[in-house]
Amino acid sequence: VTSEKMPFVKVVKNKQYFKTFQVKYRRRREGKTDYRQRHKLITQDKNKYKSPKYRLVVRISNKYVQCQIVYAEIIGDKVLCSAHSKELSKYGLTVGLKNYSAAYCTGLLIARRLLKQLGLDEAYEGVEEVTGEKIETKVDGRKYYVEELDDDRRPFRALLDVGTKNTTTGARIFGAMKGASDGGLDIPHNEKRFPGYSRDTKEFDAETHKDRIMGVHVADYMREMEEDDEEMYKKHFARFIAAGIDADGIEELYEGVHEKIRADPSRDAVPKFTNIDKSFKKARKLTLAQRKERSEAKKAEIKASKE
Repeated sequence: VTSEKMPFVKVVKNKQYFKTFQVKYRRRREGKTDYRQRHKLITQDKNKYKSPKYRLVVRISNKYVQCQIVYAEIIGDKVLCSAHSKELSKYGLTVGLKNYSAAYCTGLLIARRLLKQLGLDEAYEGVEEVTGEKIETKVDGRKYYVEELDDDRRPFRALLDVGTKNTTTGARIFGAMKGASDGGLDIPHNEKRFPGYSRDTKEFDAETHKDRIMGVHVADYMREMEEDDEEMYKKHFARFIAAGIDADGIEELYEGVHEKIRADPSRDAVPKFTNIDKSFKKARKLTLAQRKERSEAKKAEIKASKE
């Protein structure tokens, strides 16, 4: 019987390997930030000093949609403007604050609010009637994603920041982006991720996209559920029914919301907090002599108790 020796096996992850191992950034370890994407979104040319790249940050929670216009500085990100789907109750939309239609409304709100803040709201009014189509115009060989270019001022450009979300076709993130684009912001995009685009035929149906923006898909689902199971319909759409919203009135509801946002996109003034308890007073710091005196008194008390 011949004995075979094991070949030499090099240990790769040895002590030296672990001593030189570089730990990834905390937000990368937590899965919160895609740093490769972030680097591309915020890196600006050196000759464009103090002109940051602006990002349209869209985040969707279990209940709401939040949009922010953010720019990066060395000390951290700064928010120029923000909008939340909670604010849509002011414009008549109190239910369904995280669907595609609500995302569009939130995007429209932040666009109109920002342009008003910068004095560009009259120069770039955006698309007043929803079509679902992509908007773009070319001037001097450069593409702008607005209907018309103003003679004096260029449009406000922002890049879409999706975070770590999957960019699937029909995602609500693109609904918010479309709302901001229709509101007058210059956001580079194409129609390949909008509802209504087919990868097989490479064709885009703008009418399908318009229906999604106007909440037709919600209305169809309401009708279907009401026919199939009325009890389930009353339970599932209880808040819609309580608000007096039925399947036939959804499209008109969103039209009204769009009009109201355009009429007044400003934020409600937050009342100043005045309920301050002035009776509470922080104890004054004892002097060295007072601390010594208190210490001696405690020692004397302990000594007396032992005796």
